[in-house]
Amino acid sequence: MSKAFIRFSWITLIFILLIFVAGSVVRTTGSGMGCPDWPKCFDCWVPPTSADQLPENYRETYGEYRKKKVEKFSKLLIAMGMEDAAAQILNDPELTKEEPFNARKTWTEYANRLVGFVAGNLVLILLIWVIVKYRANRKLLLLAFINLILMGFEGWLGSIVVATNLVPWIITVHMLAGLVIVAIQIKIIRIARDKKFSLKLKPVFKYLFWFSLILTFVQIVLGSQVRQEIDFMVKETVDRANWISNMQGDFLFHRSFSWLLLLVNLILLWLNHKWHYGIPTLKWIVALVILEFITGILFSYANMPAFSQPVHLLAATILLSIQFYSLDYFKYHRNSMIS
Repeated sequence: MSKAFIRFSWITLIFILLIFVAGSVVRTTGSGMGCPDWPKCFDCWVPPTSADQLPENYRETYGEYRKKKVEKFSKLLIAMGMEDAAAQILNDPELTKEEPFNARKTWTEYANRLVGFVAGNLVLILLIWVIVKYRANRKLLLLAFINLILMGFEGWLGSIVVATNLVPWIITVHMLAGLVIVAIQIKIIRIARDKKFSLKLKPVFKYLFWFSLILTFVQIVLGSQVRQEIDFMVKETVDRANWISNMQGDFLFHRSFSWLLLLVNLILLWLNHKWHYGIPTLKWIVALVILEFITGILFSYANMPAFSQPVHLLAATILLSIQFYSLDYFKYHRNSMIS
């Protein structure tokens, strides 16, 4: 496929990853409710800069708007057999309380939405490109179509996140769906590159690599559970300095589990050198795991500084992305050369 298509696919991936950064900044700064409606912000495509630009009863208006949205979403949950989750949302009095206008939070959330808007349009353009030039590749066409559908789902789920006033488990589903989008986009890039290698990897190396990839995914899920605990503490107005001391088992398990992830990847790096595979991405993988350690240490011993949280999430997302991309090296073709 053309270099232009491959380059555009990479650019699309970068903007998808930027959604994780923007979302993490929004969450860290507590700006998730900076815009009470969706997709507009205070019913504007360009949000206001001061409360003077809003009607006096805006908090009651958007509180009612959220109540209707929550009721509709609860009906969907009940239809899916999730009665307890629906009841929890419906019986939460905080969901209909509208926050006072804060320009900084509003524009932070608005920037997050702009990044998502750009990423969504890039995914749409990519699908159109595939339809026009590469529709004969059914697998590529299907993946590009699925990714567009998932981007639409993420947009809808984003509106639910706003409507439910940042209910933690919905945010976690939102993030995990984003990881699926990243994985599909990387698969699109791998198909577009269509590269095969002369590496004949030993089974133990392949199994260990897959184990490492699964470990990373499990760590991200555990990290989302830790983030949920923090969200509950924020709602209960627990001071940031006391977050770690109030953590339950998820945080300790997540922290201890990271040692296994580091060990496995160090073994892979050593085997890569010992068996002369020359897979360059393993160095980046180990570097990112170490970065995860550094930010994790800041969580534990520096009262979780705000800047470290987006870095931690971005590093984890890029780590998983590189691992998935590295599956390209599993392709084996006797007559091809490593490039």
